[in-house]
Amino acid sequence: MKAYVFPGQGAQFPGMGKEMFEKSEVARSMFEKANVILGFRITDIMFSGTEDDLRQTKVTQPAIFLHSVILAVLLGDSFRPAMTAGHSLGEFSALTACGALSFEDGLLLVSKRAMAMQKACELRPSTMAAVLGMEDAIVEEVCASIAETVVPANYNSPGQIVISGSNEGIDLAIEALKQKGARKTIKLAVGGAFHSPVMEPARIELESAINATAFRKPVCPVYQNVTAGPVSDPDQIKTNLVAQLTSPVRWTQSVLNMISGGATSFIEVGPGNVLQGLVKKINKDIATEGASF
Repeated sequence: MKAYVFPGQGAQFPGMGKEMFEKSEVARSMFEKANVILGFRITDIMFSGTEDDLRQTKVTQPAIFLHSVILAVLLGDSFRPAMTAGHSLGEFSALTACGALSFEDGLLLVSKRAMAMQKACELRPSTMAAVLGMEDAIVEEVCASIAETVVPANYNSPGQIVISGSNEGIDLAIEALKQKGARKTIKLAVGGAFHSPVMEPARIELESAINATAFRKPVCPVYQNVTAGPVSDPDQIKTNLVAQLTSPVRWTQSVLNMISGGATSFIEVGPGNVLQGLVKKINKDIATEGASF
């Protein structure tokens, strides 16, 4: 059984999508439609912009979404997922590729999500940090013991967890985790504390947009970040998408559950190969590959 997975923020790179645009009339049409929907030529930034240009909030998330969804379309009949999942932002790509959202609605929601998250970051200075070489339970315990806002945000693979919170909370947690024996802690170059209570204003804003959008039953179960389990019901998908902004991404558990559900190979659809690496860390024997058209 093939499981298709879609990357999240951080997978962007200069020139992304240019080859698809140049080689495929279908891709050109979709990219040009996106330029109109977004109200600016995101293709100019994707194809010719710098890394800094691509880090702009209004650009990053839509750019990764576009690369992923258009690539899935170009796979044509070979795109036959038995199950799917996306890491954070990638969940929107997965839902669109699997028919739960139209291309236009998916792109609009991703754009609104990016803007809402940016506003939430500006309201409260915050950040994230990767913690390596420590059991999840200890990281959870340390976060819970700190008076400032700090929570586990991404369960990426065994021994790799990302924490998220206020600047003070992250600093205190890093110090405590070092004392507990963490192999390494790395502050991340992100705009703010994603998947934490800091994102509550964005969650409220996105909830109204999601509730106003038509969702359909996807062609296969989507293993959503919040529950790590398979979901096909449109109303449940909406509920989980809203909760995702302030809840952790349970990637390790999602991959394990997909394997338990029958996945024998994982195909990453979108820029980069981060998810292939994480899947291998979760189960070194499972087959992984990147999608190509």
